[in-house]
Amino acid sequence: MQRASSLPPNKNEIEASVTIHRPVEVVFGFYRDFTNLPDFLGDVIAIEQIGPATYRWTILGPLGVRANWTVRVTELRTNELIRYETVTPPKLRTYWEIHFVAASDAGDTEVREVMKAPLGILGRVALALIGKFPAKEVGANLRRLKQIMETGSVTDASYSVPGKFSNI
Repeated sequence: MQRASSLPPNKNEIEASVTIHRPVEVVFGFYRDFTNLPDFLGDVIAIEQIGPATYRWTILGPLGVRANWTVRVTELRTNELIRYETVTPPKLRTYWEIHFVAASDAGDTEVREVMKAPLGILGRVALALIGKFPAKEVGANLRRLKQIMETGSVTDASYSVPGKFSNI
């Protein structure tokens, strides 16, 4: 099966996927409520809805630096796709696509995330210098989504803000 992404073409796309033992309607519904995202995204500590499809994300970065991003949902297909991006100049924009597909095993959901970070390889190098590794964070975030959907708790703190998932 070929998977197409409508993100702007760039070899800097990061992709990861996970199978979650929950129905697609449940997984999509949980993810669609952006206030749930801080429960499993490693550096997002709060999300506030500020418009019909616009959100303010509070991110805790390296050295405890807090930053606010404005994120807008650009496409939503129930139980299939959530596409969103940062509200920044195009060259600095981060794009995400979250795909949801009912898996071959009844009641399971395949979740695939495609992310495009800004500034290509230069952006990745700059992030690595401050301890951020988006290619590893995407997979870790999906593993935590799987954990929270299947068990109700997170046990994987990899590539997250130190102390964020302190219950483990």
